[in-house]
Amino acid sequence: MPRRVLEGKVVSDKMDKTVTVSVERRFMHPKYKKYIKRSAKYAAHDESNTVKEGELVQIIECAPISKRKTWTVVKDGAAAPSREEKAATKKAAPKAKAAPKSEAKKVEKAPAKKAAAKKAPAKKTAAKKTTKKKD
Repeated sequence: MPRRVLEGKVVSDKMDKTVTVSVERRFMHPKYKKYIKRSAKYAAHDESNTVKEGELVQIIECAPISKRKTWTVVKDGAAAPSREEKAATKKAAPKAKAAPKSEAKKVEKAPAKKAAAKKAPAKKTAAKKTTKKKD
């Protein structure tokens, strides 16, 4: 079974090899159809004590380390970029400018392929059955 990965903000790093991470989630209220924010705090294992308060981190599920600690802080190199980082890179990337119209006219267009003319379907003549009555 795949391990869950959550993203949150470190709210406490006062413990040795442990950080408290607040993970916020949004969901739609079933009756009122408005989005609600709920948060949960997780105790995560930080072996090297490198994570500081206020940082955005990713935590991954692991085998229980203590009574409350079943999460581990993911290292920076192995972590996927966060939503905020993705949004920042999209905003920072400059948009490519379109060529001016005068230059666009100079570019020769390749001749377009003509679509084969469709023939009208042949009408099927239904032979009428004539029955002769014997008198």
